[in-house]
Amino acid sequence: MEKGKLVEFRVQGDRRLGVVDRPDGKSRWIAIDERGLTHSLAPRQITYESEQTCKPSEIPHFLEEVQTYLDPSSLEVAWELLVESGETVDPAQMAMLLFSEQNPSQCYAAHCLLSEDKLYFKQKGNTYEPRSAAQVAERKHQIEVEANRQREQQDFLTRVSQAINGETVEWSRQDRQRIEAIEKYATLLAECVRSGLTPDSLARTYSPPVSVVETMNTLGRSATPQAAFELLVDLGVWSVHENLFLRRSQISVQFPTKVLEVAQQRMDSPPPDPDRRLDLTHLKVYTIDDQSTSEIDDGVSWELLADGRQKLWIHIADPTRWLVPEDELDLDARKRGTTVYLPTGMIPMFPSALATGPMSLLQGKVCCALSFGVVLDESGAVQEYSIHASSIKPTYRLTYEDVDEMLELGLEGEPEITAIAALARRRQMWRQSQGAVSINLPEAIIKVQDDEITIKVLNDSLSRHLVAEMMILAGEVAGHYGQVHKIALPFRGQPQPELPSDEELIQLPAGFARACAMRRCMPKSEMSTTPTRHAGLGLSTYTQATSPIRRYTDLLTHFQLKAHLRGETPPFSGEQIQEVMLSVTTVTQEATLVERQTNRYWGLEYLRRHPNQVWQALVLMWLREDSRLALILIEDLGLQLPMVFKRGVGLGEQVSVKVSYVDPRQDVLQFQEVTYSEAQQAAT
Repeated sequence: MEKGKLVEFRVQGDRRLGVVDRPDGKSRWIAIDERGLTHSLAPRQITYESEQTCKPSEIPHFLEEVQTYLDPSSLEVAWELLVESGETVDPAQMAMLLFSEQNPSQCYAAHCLLSEDKLYFKQKGNTYEPRSAAQVAERKHQIEVEANRQREQQDFLTRVSQAINGETVEWSRQDRQRIEAIEKYATLLAECVRSGLTPDSLARTYSPPVSVVETMNTLGRSATPQAAFELLVDLGVWSVHENLFLRRSQISVQFPTKVLEVAQQRMDSPPPDPDRRLDLTHLKVYTIDDQSTSEIDDGVSWELLADGRQKLWIHIADPTRWLVPEDELDLDARKRGTTVYLPTGMIPMFPSALATGPMSLLQGKVCCALSFGVVLDESGAVQEYSIHASSIKPTYRLTYEDVDEMLELGLEGEPEITAIAALARRRQMWRQSQGAVSINLPEAIIKVQDDEITIKVLNDSLSRHLVAEMMILAGEVAGHYGQVHKIALPFRGQPQPELPSDEELIQLPAGFARACAMRRCMPKSEMSTTPTRHAGLGLSTYTQATSPIRRYTDLLTHFQLKAHLRGETPPFSGEQIQEVMLSVTTVTQEATLVERQTNRYWGLEYLRRHPNQVWQALVLMWLREDSRLALILIEDLGLQLPMVFKRGVGLGEQVSVKVSYVDPRQDVLQFQEVTYSEAQQAAT
């Protein structure tokens, strides 16, 4: 190349112009740009050679001339002229086509237009070939899509900024897709609890999806589950206490529209009742529940027979009155398996309007029920029983506290309650004579409302024993009826436990530590279509039938029993019952895990909010005795939690403890033991 020739070259991708000054070795050239900087260029770096010769100082003026010709829209006109023939052009020919002249600035302008064009022409060596009409149309579509994407992204950033500033925003469909991807990734924080990983190690273990990386990077945040969680909280999409266990599960919080529509139809136009119901509206019916209970599915009555014998009635809500086996409501309930009870509220198995309305046993209203009439013998065994589809009219809705007070006062106006309680005690003693195992440990009920946490401890009470015995009695009767009539039911059994010997138990203080030792030995209950002994309850046969609004297996029992009572073939065969039990067991186990994890989270959060509180605790059992890791019971809260002791302690020993560190999200809790003087000082 001659000295003074104007050439284009690239430096780190940028287009530059320079003037050839001299050779540099055998194949390279030295060029000087408009700033006087020298560049050693290999032939492959030179992307255009102009016919122009000039000095480096004249380059800016040349570029000014070129600028007047740089109109990208002019390429479309040229493309339309060339597309049909498919004729290729070089920059000089394009300059003639566009400008009717071919001076150096026009030729270079044509080169710039062609080399930057991604739409109409493609390069073939030193020439450019027009793309086909179909290719241009597709590329225009892609450009439009990308422009829309960029615009949507900018709009998303604007809405994110508004949301973070506390403004109300309406997310677009694309926004929601981005947020849903971030939500899914953020739920991985729940794995900290399951796997024991820290948030940092969790981020290294689980790679984020590309869409999440793109969104988080755009927002200037790291693409980790922790950062994703914090973003959702900042946006107001999630609460700082978002239930990640629930979100990570398959539990559906909302009901499908079709299910809600069917529920409303059933309430507006109840289906024909296929049952001939026994009218029991003359009986005084007591429903006994916690104050917050909204699905009221059981009640009890007492009747004095003409021959002087006492008859117990256990009335169970009859949701099958509103269902048909395998209709939309039934299949959705089967999919859910159970009502899920969380501190922040419940997720019902049936739509709430139906479950808390016509399905429930409502005070003062005639309700459909499945009633178990039972006469006990002197020992507490079942002497005779009958099961009826019935109509009842609940008389009183009572709380456990109400019943305890009535029993304590011995109200003469309600002798039925006293009689039922006496039969419940007789029944309990009979079951114990049959080998039933009674384990008494306090249970914590945690409620969260308006970010206020309350913990109620459920201890033994006469009213709770009364209700429990009546429900167990109904389950025994239902199981016996199914066994006698060879009805396929989800029978529940429990293998015989190998309890600690009397010598071992007597070494433990009487009370919770001893009960805990017995609990450790209790095997899991099992479900089967074959009747089997339930050792823990002391019953030869048993099935759960008293919570059909809240447990699908109980509903299944109702379907089967009621069909047989009508003289019909039960709707489900043994094989079908077995199949349904397997699927329902899977979902109910997941629900139980979510309930346990959520209660644990809020229990730790409660402790976090009381950092200076000294708690009285009882050492229940060793988790790892060699490292002094024990399970303790905080008696005022009913919470059972792990603690590492720095000294030797005995099972059943009373200790004073204080939280030293707690992180509910990571499920980390550390206690420290408090001395007697420190506990006294804290109390004052």
